[in-house]
This record gives sequence, C-alpha cells and structure tokens, in this order.
Amino acid sequence: MAKTFLQVQKQIEQLQKEAEQLRKKEADGVLARIKEAIAVYGFTAADLGVGKDAGRVAAVAKKAAKKTKKVNKQTSGAATAKFRDDQGNEWSGRGPRPAWFKAALEAGKSADDLRAK
Repeated sequence: MAKTFLQVQKQIEQLQKEAEQLRKKEADGVLARIKEAIAVYGFTAADLGVGKDAGRVAAVAKKAAKKTKKVNKQTSGAATAKFRDDQGNEWSGRGPRPAWFKAALEAGKSADDLRAK
C-alpha cells in the first residue's frame, strides 16, 4: 500500500527528531575531546580563534595569507626568455610581440634566429 503525504511528513518529522538526538550525542563526545585537548595542551581562546582578540587574529592571518599568495603569484608568473637579440632585448614569447622582435622579423630574421640558446 502506498504511503500518503501526511504519513511521509510524519516520518520525516520523526527522522529529524532522531537525527537531532544523534547530533547532540555526537556533539557531546566531540566537546569532551576538545575540552580534554585544551586541558592537556594548554590552548587559550586566542589559540582557538575565539574570544575578544579572535577577529584581530583572524584578520592578521588572512592578511598574511593574502600577502603570501600575492608573492607566490608574482614569482610563479616570471617566465624565462625564449627570444633574444644582439642588443640584449628579451621576450618570453608570452603576450604581444615587442617592437624589437617585429623589427627584427621585418629586417629578415626568423623567429628561430632569435630563439634563445
């Protein structure tokens, strides 16, 4: 026999109550382990990112992470020169062709002639 809408709604309600009871039971165990770790290792509110300095600590950490990311982005983006001319001009091959490269091609040189060795 097929269930009615009301029967399914009642079953959902019962399952939600059961889930909440299980969540509370598991949360109690987690909280006990956290309290034990705090006692053993001597963590402070600041260490855990809570308390009056939590916002400041989080902001400082976020700023430091952003700065690190910016530095990594700058250093990882640097490309080695793939093309060089006799005057010391270099080009990585990325982006638009520089004027010296275009001028060398117009003067009869090939890209292979300018390729860095």
